[in-house]
Amino acid sequence: MQLTVENVGFKIGEKEILRNINYSFAEGKRTSIIGANGAGKSTLLKIICLLNENFSGRVTLDGDDMKKFSRKKIAKIMAVLPQEKSAPQDTTVRQLTFFGRFPHRNFFGGDSKKDSEAVELALKITRMKELEDRQISSLSGGEKQRAWLAMTLAQNPKILLLDEPTTYLDIAHQIEVMEIVENLNKNFGTTVIMVLHDINHVRFYSDEVIAVKDHEIFAAGSPEKILTANSVGKIFDVRAETFTNDDGRKIIFPVAVK
Repeated sequence: MQLTVENVGFKIGEKEILRNINYSFAEGKRTSIIGANGAGKSTLLKIICLLNENFSGRVTLDGDDMKKFSRKKIAKIMAVLPQEKSAPQDTTVRQLTFFGRFPHRNFFGGDSKKDSEAVELALKITRMKELEDRQISSLSGGEKQRAWLAMTLAQNPKILLLDEPTTYLDIAHQIEVMEIVENLNKNFGTTVIMVLHDINHVRFYSDEVIAVKDHEIFAAGSPEKILTANSVGKIFDVRAETFTNDDGRKIIFPVAVK
């Protein structure tokens, strides 16, 4: 499915947040949105999935204006993992995962075989099967994030949107989450659009990169093209240097504020 934003702009009162955003997301690829705090990354993500509808321009799916879609239709196509998440304290991992099936369920029907199979697969992919009876409140930060990922995967989305999915996680759990996303993309063909802060995660786990600065798309292209020391310096107003690790991969490291 071809997802495109056309001449998208957004204001809060007189304050401009985004202007003239045009981009066609590569189907079946991983696209990361980067930029400084306040650049409008999360706002753009919310506009893409129409959690924010107060924008100018259009978001289209295969040429159709998504503002004409019902919320249920959108939820069958897209799943969103926002920064802020909440669930009743006594909710178990399995119950939370089943929440992802709501867009696909008949209001008068119970859980179908298809629902159960989708939940089982989501728990397997996120490695949460052994913790399915645990309450969300009892989980570690990394386990909670995997549980929420399981819920979005049970939704069986064609497009997955993630807003800073590794925030507040330690290094090991950050890598774990990124590997789950990579597995989902490569093995199931899911289109992934994510807001990320870690430049090297962007470099290693993205096919395309959008850099937002001064309310607009500052640069877009492959990680190799966008994530150079020079361009990272311009995007974030820092001085950055490039290092080569033992595997021969280039690492971008910000060393000072300009």
